[in-house]
Amino acid sequence: MFNYRTFIRAQASSFTASATDFAVTVVLKEWAHCWYLLASILGTVSGGIVNFSMNRRWVFAAHNRKMFFQAVKYVLVWVGNLVLVSLGVFLMTDYGKIGYLVSKITVSLFVGFFYNYTLQKRFVFKQADE
Repeated sequence: MFNYRTFIRAQASSFTASATDFAVTVVLKEWAHCWYLLASILGTVSGGIVNFSMNRRWVFAAHNRKMFFQAVKYVLVWVGNLVLVSLGVFLMTDYGKIGYLVSKITVSLFVGFFYNYTLQKRFVFKQADE
């Protein structure tokens, strides 16, 4: 059976991490005048740290398990996320001529729903469907 509580918490965690990600991205791009892709990568790193922390403690209640192994698995999944988001943002912005923020929002939502949640639940924090 699908656990709506876990899913809603995961989405809240993802939203918080995304807010962190976007805040860092915009501050670096608009105020520090960083290249949009570097700003996006650093934003994704910041959001990843927030997301791991929230997921471990609050979403999947997996804080009683060894953090090292969770962190290693999270980094593996997160690197895939970073590559997918960065590649998508680059392709949509440079070749699709879409603004970097619209590109980042679009790609982040797609990757979040179809990649991150499933892999974090079943691989990183090991929860079977209830």
